[in-house]
Amino acid sequence: MKNSQDNFIEGIGNTPLIKLNAASKITGCNIYGKAEYLNPGGSVKDRAALALIKDAEEKKLISKGGIVVEGTAGNTGIGLCLIGNLKGYKTVIVMNENQTQEKKDALKNIGADLRLVPPKPYKDDGNYVKIAGRLAEELKKTNNHGVVWANQFDNTANSKGHYETTGPEIWDQTSGKIDGFICSSGTGGTISGVSRFLKEKNKNIKIYLSDPAGSALYNYIQNGKLKSEGGSITEGIGSSRITANFAEAKIDSAYSIDDQESLPVLYSLIENEGLSLGTSCGVNIAGAIRMGKELGPGKTIVTILCDKSDKYNSKLFNKEFLKEKGLPYPNWL
Repeated sequence: MKNSQDNFIEGIGNTPLIKLNAASKITGCNIYGKAEYLNPGGSVKDRAALALIKDAEEKKLISKGGIVVEGTAGNTGIGLCLIGNLKGYKTVIVMNENQTQEKKDALKNIGADLRLVPPKPYKDDGNYVKIAGRLAEELKKTNNHGVVWANQFDNTANSKGHYETTGPEIWDQTSGKIDGFICSSGTGGTISGVSRFLKEKNKNIKIYLSDPAGSALYNYIQNGKLKSEGGSITEGIGSSRITANFAEAKIDSAYSIDDQESLPVLYSLIENEGLSLGTSCGVNIAGAIRMGKELGPGKTIVTILCDKSDKYNSKLFNKEFLKEKGLPYPNWL
């Protein structure tokens, strides 16, 4: 059968580039979004999840009946659980309790063993990532088929997955005529893998970080110091530390994007371009617009459309919540 797949894993990757018309018009550039929300689990994190599981399998760390443990803001957990279901692994997910209800429900509905914890900074032993690492160690005593802590932040199999797939896809889709790539960083896997691949192809391609307010990475790139200012309603991006994945990224410059700048971009895309995207996409596209203005007209710029808005309905389309925070909201609410 034409275009058939043996299983849904074969549907991960090879996502299209979609021209972002308003962003392109404002800047005089050709700005494209890589439609990662079309991955089977609904986000760019399907790639990381697959790369992390493949790495564990290649190292013979897990077999059928084993357990995958991960600390996640949601999307990586969804990818790990769906792939785990297919391969016969159980999935235990540790997540901060302040993430959206939609993501908690999505994880429970696909069979993840979800453990919610109070949000704590990374330096605290109660941080969700550290709890996941300890939990994996404990579970190893009870399972003979292997227990793996996916460790998406510091396991560089994540970045390698993007180096081997996302980077080459973007290069091929633009026929090598790409001037700039920009995206936000959560684990650092996407920006690290894509930047390394593109810089190897052409060192003149500009790589910029689009960082949400409240994250320390913008100041790190610009001034060499981890310092955070402000805050954001975005989930799953930004960081207070340099992860092993982010450390490998080849980044030329960075922008700090606040919610006042990113949210109108998301609402405009829904209203005028039929794209209903998640909060980190607003940060990515706002950054791409800034990059287009900086590089000048006629350039080709690519960013990442990480996931769809449905995981953030209770924030993005909650008029009272947005008004309370002094944030813009769509005119149709």
